[in-house]
Amino acid sequence: MSEMMVFTSLFSTYIRYRTGIENCQTVFERGDWVEQGYTLETGEALICFEPASHLIASSWWHIAPGAINTFALIVSSFTIVQALRYASKPVGEIDENRRKKLVTRYLGSTWLLAIIFLTLKMVEWFIGFNIGPFHAPSLLEDGYTIHNTVYPFAGSGHGEEHLTANLRLSASTFYVATGTHGAHVFGGIVGLSYMTYKAHKGGYSPSNAVSIEYFGLYWHFVDLVWVLVFPAFYLY
Repeated sequence: MSEMMVFTSLFSTYIRYRTGIENCQTVFERGDWVEQGYTLETGEALICFEPASHLIASSWWHIAPGAINTFALIVSSFTIVQALRYASKPVGEIDENRRKKLVTRYLGSTWLLAIIFLTLKMVEWFIGFNIGPFHAPSLLEDGYTIHNTVYPFAGSGHGEEHLTANLRLSASTFYVATGTHGAHVFGGIVGLSYMTYKAHKGGYSPSNAVSIEYFGLYWHFVDLVWVLVFPAFYLY
């Protein structure tokens, strides 16, 4: 319940800012920002809402980490269910060595998918993609940070004129929401590390398989939150 309250607060804050603060693209197209002095020459910055999706959805190489992460978390929900399935099979219905191997395999797969998720998140935020001729800068390289108060917004047309935008509000809502979710994924990785080690030692049987079920409920919640975060912050 407490986790639901946390993410409900984050989503409601995002919706409030997204709908209550004028979009930077709308301001740019209206054109009155030039007379008002919000240009690079004056150094005055306008507080408008610039969603991260404006940068992320600009090309496949920008949106790839989020798309792959969505697939990874959906698959990880399947692997954690499979781990529970084999751990809870009655004694005698499955060979104990096979139980040990399969539970370890599926918990380890869930752990690996969670690692992939956080790794791609770091690529998206700090590293960017540089694969042959393809280059997609990170959000940090693009200047989408909570400290950027003089972001040169060029609009969808990328012309020579630039509206100077203050990104603190826009970037903060994005990083706090996705960062909080990432922290929950990291917590899951810690738990999965212990559970995978325990499974490797043959520590799961029908008598204690419920612990995997309890963790699975947490992990399904983390997956569900991302299914909401991805379209809200990456596509809209």
